[in-house]
Amino acid sequence: MKLAIAMISLAFACVAGTAQAATAQQTKMKECNATAGEKALKGDERKAFMKECLSAKPAASGKTAQQEKMKTCNKEAGEKALKGAERKKFMSECLKG
Repeated sequence: MKLAIAMISLAFACVAGTAQAATAQQTKMKECNATAGEKALKGDERKAFMKECLSAKPAASGKTAQQEKMKTCNKEAGEKALKGAERKKFMSECLKG
């Protein structure tokens, strides 16, 4: 009985680990797709970019592309002295790309 419980627990742990890994890869794919879209890449250029982007290691700073984008958008909003709903709208549009 204890062996059965241990096996079931191990199975759940494996499934949970796989789900987290898939989510990280999906996030990376989404970020690479967004960047390729911003650069308006097509055909072989897009394929080459996606291959490079997906195989790249995270930056040494540990910041993701989304964090960098947030930093840039915040800076722009500050320079424009946006406040309240106007700032919120700007940030939303800026972060969407």
